[in-house]
Amino acid sequence: MSQHIKNNDSADTEFLEDKRDQIDSQDSNDTQNGHVVVVPDEIENIHEDEPTSEVTENLDDEDLEEFSEEDKESIKKVASDDNASQAKSYASILVEQVMHAKETFDRSLGSLFTSAFTAGLEIGISFFMILAAFALLSGLLPSQYAIVLSSLLYPIGFVIVVIGQSLLYTEQTSLLSLPVLNKIEPLSKLLRLWGIVIAGNLIGGCLFAALMIGLGIQMQLFSAADVDTYAQHVLGFKWWIIFGSAVLAGWMMGVAAWLVTSARDTLSRILLVALITGSIGFLGLHHSIVGNIEVFAALMYGHTVTILDYLIFLVVVLVGNTVGGVVFVAVLKNRTFLFQVEKVKEQAEDEKGNKIVQINTRQY
Repeated sequence: MSQHIKNNDSADTEFLEDKRDQIDSQDSNDTQNGHVVVVPDEIENIHEDEPTSEVTENLDDEDLEEFSEEDKESIKKVASDDNASQAKSYASILVEQVMHAKETFDRSLGSLFTSAFTAGLEIGISFFMILAAFALLSGLLPSQYAIVLSSLLYPIGFVIVVIGQSLLYTEQTSLLSLPVLNKIEPLSKLLRLWGIVIAGNLIGGCLFAALMIGLGIQMQLFSAADVDTYAQHVLGFKWWIIFGSAVLAGWMMGVAAWLVTSARDTLSRILLVALITGSIGFLGLHHSIVGNIEVFAALMYGHTVTILDYLIFLVVVLVGNTVGGVVFVAVLKNRTFLFQVEKVKEQAEDEKGNKIVQINTRQY
C-alpha cells in the first residue's frame, strides 16, 4: 500500500503555515488600527483531527509505522466507523483484519503451533458428529441423502474454532496475507507462519482421527464401513475437480473471515460462521483441514484409501484452499481498499487547493 501512495504533504503544509502567519501578522496590525479581522474557519480547522471510530481509536501511529504521514491520515479517514448502529465500513473491516494479522505475526512459534494444534483437534468434532448422524440416517435413507443431511452438522467444529480464536489455516489464509500484500511483513515470514499453522492443524486432526474416530467405532456410533463411505464421497472425483472445489471452499472461508470481522457481536459471528460453513458442508466442497481428518481416518480404519491417495488429496486441497483465500478474497478486497485510499487522497488534495484559493481571495 505504501508503494502506491506518495507523501507530498509537507510542501502544502509549509505553504498553509506561511499563509496563517501572514494573516496573523495582518490581524495584529489591523487590531492596532481599530479593525477586527476574522481568521477563516478553514485555517483554524485545517489540522483538526477527524473523528475516530472504535477501530481507529486503537489504531496508533505505531501500528502504521510503515506508512507516510499522509497515508496514515488517509487510512484513518477511510476506516472511520463511528456509528455503532450501522454496519462497519469496508475499510474499517480491512484495517481491523490487518491489525489482527500483525498481532498473529508477532506471536511466538510455540503459541502459534499450540493454537493451530488445538484448532486441528476442535475441527474434528464436526466430522465425529457427521459420522454419527450418517450412521443413523443411512439405515433410514439412501446413502446420498444421508450424507447431505448429516453434513448440516459441519459448522459445529468451525464455530468452536472461530469463536474460540484458535488458528485454522483456511480462516487465516487471506487474513495473514494482508500484511504481505501491503508490504508490512515479508513473504518469507508469511510462508513460515502458514507452515506452522498447517502443521499444527494437520497433526491435531490426525491425532483426533487416530483417537476419537477409533473411540466412536468402539462405541458403535458408526462403523469402519461408514468411515470408508464418507472418504469415498470426498475422494471420488478427478484431481482437477477436487482442486476447483477446494478453491471455492477457500474463497468461502475467506468470505467467512471477512464477515466475522464485520460483525459487532458474538451471536452474529456464530450465525455467519454457521451459514458459510454449513453451505460448504451441504455442497460437499473440499476443505483441507476437515478433509485431512476424513481421509486419514479412512487410511487408519478403512480399507479403500492408500497413503498415496491421502498425500495427493492433501496437496491438491491445500493449494486450492490457498488460491481461493488469497486471490479471491485478500487480493481483490485489498485492491478495492487501495483504490478507496487513493480516492480520499485525491479529494484531500482538491480540498487543500480550494482552501488556498479561498485564503488568497479573502486576503486580497
